[in-house]
Amino acid sequence: MKVTQHLENAKGKPLFSFEIVPPQKGSNINDLYENIDPLMEFKPPFIDVTTSREEFVYIEKDGLFDRRITRMRPGTVGICASIQHKYGVDAIPHVLCGGFTKEETEYLLVDCHYLNIDNLVALRGDPMKGEKYFEPAKGGHAYASELVKQIKAMNSGQFLHDTMPMKSAPDFCVGVAGYPEKHIEAPSLEADLKRLKEKVDAGADYIVTQMFFDNQRYFKFVESARAMGITVPIIPGIKPVAVKRHLQLLPQVFWLDMPESLISDVENAKDNLAVRQIGVEFAVQQSKELIEFGAPCVHYYSMGKSDNIYNIASQVF
Repeated sequence: MKVTQHLENAKGKPLFSFEIVPPQKGSNINDLYENIDPLMEFKPPFIDVTTSREEFVYIEKDGLFDRRITRMRPGTVGICASIQHKYGVDAIPHVLCGGFTKEETEYLLVDCHYLNIDNLVALRGDPMKGEKYFEPAKGGHAYASELVKQIKAMNSGQFLHDTMPMKSAPDFCVGVAGYPEKHIEAPSLEADLKRLKEKVDAGADYIVTQMFFDNQRYFKFVESARAMGITVPIIPGIKPVAVKRHLQLLPQVFWLDMPESLISDVENAKDNLAVRQIGVEFAVQQSKELIEFGAPCVHYYSMGKSDNIYNIASQVF
């Protein structure tokens, strides 16, 4: 079922969803299931699964180092198929521009259609590790709006090169990312909203926001998006602080602000166990306020661990 259908069927009742990161290669999928299992108590209608970019590794051979490309967290589509089979919920793979040609993207979409995966999140993706700026793959998309257009073209029964008729066209529901505090590369919030409008005009069906800690940023973001003519659902994404290092890491990586009260509490916490509890308490209040505002769903970035997400959900849903 499409995400938009889940939201419509909820008839105003806020939904619970979360995002997982595939385990590094060499891990067993049961490790992933152990973190998903407890969260099924809250009946998530869908679960997002991230896709990691390729990266370079250096392999020593005969005293020299050979640079090779690898993926440290493979198997996003396979994991989605396994989740749907095991739990009977919709699993949503993240589809990236970075690292994929248009043809490789088409193969991925064909696999998703074959496996009855109805939803996708279309993202440009980050620069490759070690590179300052994003560079599209040769023959790939440079912008998420282009990726959305390719997905929607396949929904209309069009392959890239029209070499064969499509017997059964998919009907993918497409999510895209929104940034309440703007994308790191955007010159302004207004410019960033214009890029978001381009993705929606290209056919995006809903928006999931980047994490934020100040709900006023989300409220203002929704207001500004609506004023620009963006009418699709906007799902807030939040992440509980879990360790003291998040005070430096999260603002640096995601270009966001954190409330002074949260910063002070984390700085004064005696250890990371106390920080984890502070993160839970803050996210509970944040979630309740978002629901009161009318958010159709609260989406949690679990980063592979579920205990704090479980503690939050048990107090909110």
